[in-house]
Parts: sequence; structure tokens; C-alpha cells
Amino acid sequence: MAKKKTKKMTDQLRQAIDDCGLTRYEISKQTGIDESALAKFYNGHRGLSMKALNALGEFLELTIHLGRKPDNKGS
Repeated sequence: MAKKKTKKMTDQLRQAIDDCGLTRYEISKQTGIDESALAKFYNGHRGLSMKALNALGEFLELTIHLGRKPDNKGS
């Protein structure tokens, strides 16, 4: 049986941007992320800084869910 392929985090962020119902311009203005940086990230041409990722995650009210449990060996 094949493993279920998970989406990359960047793809999930792009999906969250699409799902929020706002334009990238509006997100840029409300988060302080440079509009061109956000557009380049969205189009897959570059990444975002940690500061920008934090602002985007907070704005979109995102949380990270771990897909695998930590290894308890040696505990």
C-alpha cells in the first residue's frame, strides 16, 4: 500500500493565502510583508524570511500539526 503523500509546507501556505479570501495586496498591507516578496513566494520564485513567515502565519491564524510522533528511543 502506497504512503499518502503530504503537501509541502509552502504549498499549504499558498493554499491558506488562497482560502483567506483576501488579495495578496491586502495581505501585504495588513502584515507588512513587501508585496513583491509575497508575490515571488506565492509564485514559487523565492522563499520568505522567518519574520515574514511568522507575520503571515499569525495573520492567517495558522497552527502547525505534527504528522509524526517524536521518537522516544533512549528516554
